[in-house]
Amino acid sequence: MLTNPRRSWAVVLLALIFAGLVFGVLGEGERTQKPTDDMPSGADSTLATELRDKLPEEDSSVAIALFTADEGKLDQAAIKDLAQGPPPQFSKDGTAAFAIVPVTGASATDVEAFVTDLRERLDKQVPEGVTAQVTGPAAIEADLAQVFQGANTRLLAVTASVVAILLVITYRSPFLWLVPLLVVGLADRLAALLATQVMATLGVAWNESTVGILSVLVFGAGTNYALLLISRYRDELKTHADRAEAMRLALRRTAEAVLTSAGTVVAGLLTLLLSLTPTTRGLGLACAVGIVVAATFVLVVLPATLVLFGRWIFWPIVPREGDAVLTETDSWWRKVGNTVAGRPAAFIVGALVVLGVMAAGLLQVDTGLRQSDQFLDRPESIAAGERLAESFPAGTSNPTQVLTRDNADDVVAAIKETSGVSSARPGTSAGGITQIDVVLDAAPSTDKAATAISDLRERLGDFKDTHVTGNAATEIDAQEGAERDQALILPLILLLVLGVLLVLLRSVVAPLLLVATVVGTFAAAMGSSWWLFTGVLGFDALDVDVPLFGFLFLVALGVDYNIFLVTRAREEALTHGTREGMLRALAATGGVITSAGILLAAVFAVLGVLPLVVLAQLGVVICIGVLLDTLLVRTVLVPALALQLGDRFWWPRKVTAKIAQEPVGN
Repeated sequence: MLTNPRRSWAVVLLALIFAGLVFGVLGEGERTQKPTDDMPSGADSTLATELRDKLPEEDSSVAIALFTADEGKLDQAAIKDLAQGPPPQFSKDGTAAFAIVPVTGASATDVEAFVTDLRERLDKQVPEGVTAQVTGPAAIEADLAQVFQGANTRLLAVTASVVAILLVITYRSPFLWLVPLLVVGLADRLAALLATQVMATLGVAWNESTVGILSVLVFGAGTNYALLLISRYRDELKTHADRAEAMRLALRRTAEAVLTSAGTVVAGLLTLLLSLTPTTRGLGLACAVGIVVAATFVLVVLPATLVLFGRWIFWPIVPREGDAVLTETDSWWRKVGNTVAGRPAAFIVGALVVLGVMAAGLLQVDTGLRQSDQFLDRPESIAAGERLAESFPAGTSNPTQVLTRDNADDVVAAIKETSGVSSARPGTSAGGITQIDVVLDAAPSTDKAATAISDLRERLGDFKDTHVTGNAATEIDAQEGAERDQALILPLILLLVLGVLLVLLRSVVAPLLLVATVVGTFAAAMGSSWWLFTGVLGFDALDVDVPLFGFLFLVALGVDYNIFLVTRAREEALTHGTREGMLRALAATGGVITSAGILLAAVFAVLGVLPLVVLAQLGVVICIGVLLDTLLVRTVLVPALALQLGDRFWWPRKVTAKIAQEPVGN
């Protein structure tokens, strides 16, 4: 039915009806975000935040209004008239003052609206010669929310534009590029709705960036699968007069690679469900749903759509029966293969040296991005926090909070005895819970702040129900949570990928080598990215999530190209032997895999349009890794390994006369 021109329209129509029902009836899932969504479960700061969340909503967060004199000193009477809540505190030199402003409302939308109104009011009421800025936890939360206003729409538009341009360049046709773009675009929107509905139903958390990353992944992976199918379809049209028969064969010979690739990515993504952080678990589930939708649309809707059109859809380069197929042409990729075949050992050594040199930077990588460095553009909350630290104790802009059900007076006394603490003031108390605001001498995100938090937690260790949160505390716990996730999830991803390859290839040597190559690609991408970040872009550290997400996407997606190449090489080897089979596979897949890799790299680079450092860093790491995997590992290293080892590459399977008679795919 998929490949029958008289019936394929029904498949396309059913897909459109199903998508329309999902768009019109379901819509995107909804969920009220919690303060602990981005925090590791069970961490001390998370437990403290859960206690704080039980306090009255109007006292759940604070903003800090900062007043600085453009020249001279502040008029203290005028500043006192502007302050809301507790009286303002003035610096010793009289040039600055700050006031604590309780924020009404608990949701992110309420906080953003409150901070926006506060900024507008202060701008209108502040005396001439005085600059008013708003910082503190609520202001940082509001600035973060503003970063994502319209971000997913902007990201989708840029991603679709990049994909469209690269498809036009790849196909050199004014018509063909529209088909995969529309099919994958429909899959993307459907995936976003289904993923959020699944997460809402299962009670899994997600945040503003989840749908954006999901969209990038669906466009990248979906277009990769489409390129592979269309390339094989074009080749089959050169040997078959009936386009339905050509598509049937192309689909049969492509489905195994696409399903294996998609299954590998889905399995890798689902390992994120073991993460301590709720939103990381949500990202894994959402992206797994997205890959399933993308692969389904490429294997079901795309073939039916292409068959509806005749060969003219490829115009001006229309494939005709009798034209030479890719494996029979003396293409540039065949010439590359012949060159590698001449000295495979030398190319193996050369490729490994390149990867090793690039990976050297991995030894210097430092994780733990400071909160002030998480924005590509410095927002008001960060700039004001830095100015506040010039006139007051460094921790004033983002105080540490201690939440306790123990005797508050005893807890305050213990806090004040801790070194590195500038002040401790009991705040809101309700339901047996008391919040104590603690100002540290050290600036947030510094080693001194981390030491102060450790000392504070040690000092409070005798109190059974007392926990510490705040910027410095959450950064420490986030780092520890990320290290735990990496230690658990990274080896599991490798085992899953290795298991899939063992089942697919029914050999041992090839899967081990393929997994080793993608790990080498990851190390080289991380190492070279670190040099780029520190030497060019001015980043001091990687966000704690970048190593895990980078490893996942590079290993799961990077092995795709090896799967595309090696499954074709196995198919050709059954008839032509290992050496010729690999060279024919390289000739057949070289162009499409390179196009797919460049497209995927460009799509992930698009994450840089969002003004968050973590997404920019992730996009750069994956972009470099995919290009390495496409242009070096898959083009040179893997073919060289297969050519050097010969039939041993498939051990314990052997390419013999008996196996050569097996049907392709057995």
